[in-house]
Amino acid sequence: MTQKERMEKGLIYDPTIKEIMDEQAKYLEILYEFNQTRPSELSKRQTLMKVMFGDIGKHCYIEPPLRSNFGSKHVFLGNYVYCNFNVTFVDDANIYIGNKVMIGPNTTIATAGHPINPELRARGYQFNKEVHIGDNVWIGANCVVCPGVTIGENTVIGAGSVVTKDIPANVVAFGSPCKVQRKIGKRDKEYFFKNEKIDWENLE
Repeated sequence: MTQKERMEKGLIYDPTIKEIMDEQAKYLEILYEFNQTRPSELSKRQTLMKVMFGDIGKHCYIEPPLRSNFGSKHVFLGNYVYCNFNVTFVDDANIYIGNKVMIGPNTTIATAGHPINPELRARGYQFNKEVHIGDNVWIGANCVVCPGVTIGENTVIGAGSVVTKDIPANVVAFGSPCKVQRKIGKRDKEYFFKNEKIDWENLE
């Protein structure tokens, strides 16, 4: 089994072999071009995003700068995904992001890890585990989503959280490590922030 095959299977592998690094460099060139675009070059950004991402739905918006190990080639976006500035995808394995997901600034979504065994780390080995984020999730600013994590649909991850384990659907979760704090419920249909009520009658 080649190192590239080991990488794709989520096994411990050597990420420094020429085959992997040459492929990575090709994608990083496209990412560099994306990050150099001017604010007025929205159509150019959209064109580059269709090349950069493994798959991308309609009406996605990524605010540069974007950081990504493989230039986002292993990132798969649904429709209406929004990423604020300085989002990092450590996309050595696939990252699947659903529809209408919002990701706050300075957030990292990582698939790569390194063995606890110091001998293996000294030899440069790593492993990768996919991340799955469901529809309509909001991830606040300065969060870290760790390898192998799944976040269920409609869930809110509070700012500054470190998500080390799966988080179910329809909850508010935050903390380091991130834990479920409560379910999304009736009160959330009435209030949008603390004791401020939603003026449904004025919303389109």
